[in-house]
Amino acid sequence: MWLLCTNCTVGMLSQNLIKNPSFEDFKNCPEKLGNFNDDVQFWSTPTAGSTDYFNGCSTAMGTPENFKGSQPADFGVGYAGLYFYAPSDYREYLQAELKQTLQRGKKYKISFYVSRAERSDFAIKEFGVLFSKNKLKIPIRKELSKMHLYKERENKYNYMEIGNSNFYSDTQDWILVQSQFKAKGTENFISIGNFKSNVRTRSSKTKRNAKQGAYYYVDMVLLESAESDDFGEKPIVISMNSEVKDFTLEKPHIFENVLFNFDDSKLVDGTKKEMQRLFNYLKVNNSSQISIKGHTDSMGSEIYNHSLSRKRAEAVANYLEHLGLSQERISWSGLGGTKPIASNSSEAGRQQNRRVEFVITKK
Repeated sequence: MWLLCTNCTVGMLSQNLIKNPSFEDFKNCPEKLGNFNDDVQFWSTPTAGSTDYFNGCSTAMGTPENFKGSQPADFGVGYAGLYFYAPSDYREYLQAELKQTLQRGKKYKISFYVSRAERSDFAIKEFGVLFSKNKLKIPIRKELSKMHLYKERENKYNYMEIGNSNFYSDTQDWILVQSQFKAKGTENFISIGNFKSNVRTRSSKTKRNAKQGAYYYVDMVLLESAESDDFGEKPIVISMNSEVKDFTLEKPHIFENVLFNFDDSKLVDGTKKEMQRLFNYLKVNNSSQISIKGHTDSMGSEIYNHSLSRKRAEAVANYLEHLGLSQERISWSGLGGTKPIASNSSEAGRQQNRRVEFVITKK
């Protein structure tokens, strides 16, 4: 059963090393500009730049409507907003402590989503990602250059730029920014922004009298291993066109077309025909029991998505009970993202991991 879900948990085999990756957890519902450092749980700013925090809980700093335009959040209701390019080399940044130090020599994947604000009058081609051994707190409002970084002699750095052949100029869709790198083994913190001066930044005007800068929303920051994964057992896929007369006992199955709407745990009406097929089998084989397990991909908050995966498994269980299956023959649980069956580094893989499986056993 494929599940349409974008808020999902990272599994043990492919763990997201970013805390609060989609900026959903906050200390204070944002009520004013430049308060990212004080409002967002597990995040900070490495400089004196006034990064913004937007959340649907707020009227002053809300989503989707805010002072920079209109942009629905793609993962929950919160996101960050910051200047990657502005007059006089003004800059803003994001900073977070990783869940654990990266392993020396191991490959990792970093990704996040950006959308240029409607009232932003410049676009840029590259985004900078800086890993550091120690937390940064440098009292400047300009670009965080090598000159500033290497004044901290005890700190260690791993820096990269993630670019595109085109400018990141879309103001409607969220665009994925991603890259892979090899860790030095000193990475404890991550900072995201533009670490170059205006002269060195590849920028483009999007309006004739442009003078404000390049302001982008940022959402869903993902840092995970890029090494090959030992994925779990692939479930047996039951196609809509197949005439199932029997199920293999003790093996996980999924239906091809049992779907959920975004961020929802209610079964879509069009999926109930396949649920009826499963019920008919269980009705005839009245000595069998069914165990239902919900799964998610690697995006989002662990706590939230463990709950979401359980609710979706429970929705399947409740519908079988509604059809007439005894509650004593049904069990269900949510496993979040702890059992991926494909890589979370691509949308196709994440879609496979967003699923509800069932296993049939004899009493």
